[in-house]
Amino acid sequence: MELIRGTHNLRDEHNGCVLTIGNFDGVHLGHQAVLAQVREKAKQLGVPSAVMTFEPQPQELFQPEQAPARLTNWREKYTALKVQNIDRHIVIEFNKKFASQPAQEFIEQTLVNKLGVKFLVVGDDFRFGYKREGDFELLKKEGDKLGFEVVDTRSYRQQQQRVSSTAIRQALDEGDFELAEQMLGRPYQMMGKVVHGRKNGRTIGFPTVNVPLKRLKSPLHGVFAVTAAHQQSGEAYSGVANLGTRPTLNGDEVQLEVHLFEFSGNLYGQNLTVTPVAKLRNEQRFASLQHLQEQIEKDAARARDALACRSQ
Repeated sequence: MELIRGTHNLRDEHNGCVLTIGNFDGVHLGHQAVLAQVREKAKQLGVPSAVMTFEPQPQELFQPEQAPARLTNWREKYTALKVQNIDRHIVIEFNKKFASQPAQEFIEQTLVNKLGVKFLVVGDDFRFGYKREGDFELLKKEGDKLGFEVVDTRSYRQQQQRVSSTAIRQALDEGDFELAEQMLGRPYQMMGKVVHGRKNGRTIGFPTVNVPLKRLKSPLHGVFAVTAAHQQSGEAYSGVANLGTRPTLNGDEVQLEVHLFEFSGNLYGQNLTVTPVAKLRNEQRFASLQHLQEQIEKDAARARDALACRSQ
């Protein structure tokens, strides 16, 4: 799948496609049903299939406090879209300049002149352009004039399928990873490159690998039994992870820290995929590092038990 970051990177060879636009957060089974139809329509018309997403997601720019937690950061989303055999992923930097663009200009300059859209799939609640003046009806009207068909994503979703990004967030918040997996069509995972942390874990006998979340809000908070996989070698590990601000250590940013069992190597700069298996507890503040150490020992024991049960 070709990644195109920004409309300024669109070339003449990118003209002509079947396009769908949306957040596609999680790329869950509902999204996958839409993408399958986009692929099929592209095959019928003899043009590439394309997905357009925005970074950050629009609500994260205008209403960051109200924005929902992200199931997938942009790279995780790209990886999930790639599995769906989409030909192109167009990632638009969503900023105030882009948002102030007149709706008509976006249609004519981006959809028609640069992308040459033959068939467009969007939600009927899709709004775009200056002061959100553009909507589904405008797209249909302009599509009739300019030569592209517009359909609603709901007509492509599987009937009776109760799948949504919101429902998946709720399942994750409740620690119901089995339900989340059913709706995603795959286990819920977080991916990232291991970076240097404060190395506090070493002082209490529990060194951790630190994986930046690369999202405004995390859908998970607490302590979890996890598995982890090295993205290059495929080597697998098991461990216990904390997803939170580390209140005992006066942390202020949510981050993912994973203690890997029976591992003593160096993973800095390496890409890991972390899969939560069971929630052990909520994050909490402890009176001292000793109390924290004692709790982590208990967490590690419970994590081993949870992972053992899962493998049986």
